[in-house]
Amino acid sequence: MTTGTKAGLLFIGTVMTIILMAASVVYGYTDTTWKGVYDSFTSFNGSNEHIVVQTVRIPRALIAACIGMSLAMAGVIMQTLMKNPLASPDILGINAGAGFFVVMGLVMFGVGSNQSITWLAFIGAALAQFLVFVLGSAGREGLTPMKMTLAGAAIAAMFSSITQGFLVFNEAMLDQALFWLAGSVQGRNLDLLLSVLPYLAAGVLGAMLLAGKLNVLAMGEDVARGLGLHTGFTKIAASLLVVLLAGGAVAVAGPIGFVGIIIPHIARSWIGIDHRWLLPFSGLLGAILLLASDIASRYIIMPQEVPVGVMTAAIGVPFFIHIARKGGMSR
Repeated sequence: MTTGTKAGLLFIGTVMTIILMAASVVYGYTDTTWKGVYDSFTSFNGSNEHIVVQTVRIPRALIAACIGMSLAMAGVIMQTLMKNPLASPDILGINAGAGFFVVMGLVMFGVGSNQSITWLAFIGAALAQFLVFVLGSAGREGLTPMKMTLAGAAIAAMFSSITQGFLVFNEAMLDQALFWLAGSVQGRNLDLLLSVLPYLAAGVLGAMLLAGKLNVLAMGEDVARGLGLHTGFTKIAASLLVVLLAGGAVAVAGPIGFVGIIIPHIARSWIGIDHRWLLPFSGLLGAILLLASDIASRYIIMPQEVPVGVMTAAIGVPFFIHIARKGGMSR
């Protein structure tokens, strides 16, 4: 694929993301129009339509785009780092670890500030990733994709079970925690996104700066060392980027699943394996997937809404089974 074709795909992805963000602002249970959205910027009058647009729909669209992009890019990095086609923040327990620490902070310590929730999510994501590496490396064979997947499933199950246990002992926090654990961009305010945005931006920028090294690392450990790559530093840096991207996403929207496993495979099949193109294209596709899923979630059982995490799971489970049966990276 030529550079021009790849640039064209990035342009199309950018346009699609902007269109879906605009559609996310307009469509939903509250009756709004394109003109009404425009008027809310040019001549705000305090009407219900204008208030919904400014305080609910716009933050929701921005959050969906940012979270989708972060989860997709984290999935690309994890699959390259672990050489595992099933690697993603939710499959390997990182989302569950971040979610557990946030719930623990809410239930046990009454944590309420955005910064505290963010740092708890980072700590949980880092701990889960560390435990998966330790468990996946045990035994004579060392780190293998199968052992990594099994270790991730075990860690995810452990953190999820402990999280449920916390909620049983504190029913007063049950509704709030379950709403957050469902994985949704509904009801999130812009202040929460803004508190996490510097970390997400650092994760995206760091991923792009590391793209060349990820290309070398993808060739294999021995080849990478032979080409002079400091593989230890690259793996540590990549792991920190995953914590920033996945932990930040969980802090804002809860543990939304399957974006990090679906998108990297689709992106590779369209744009190739060069991370300098793969990472930004995956980010755009992740934003598109979450925005489209969020819009669809508003209409399935209207006037109620389906959490967007349920929508991505409905799409992702068959895809996960397909990848597991196929047993290899999509090229």
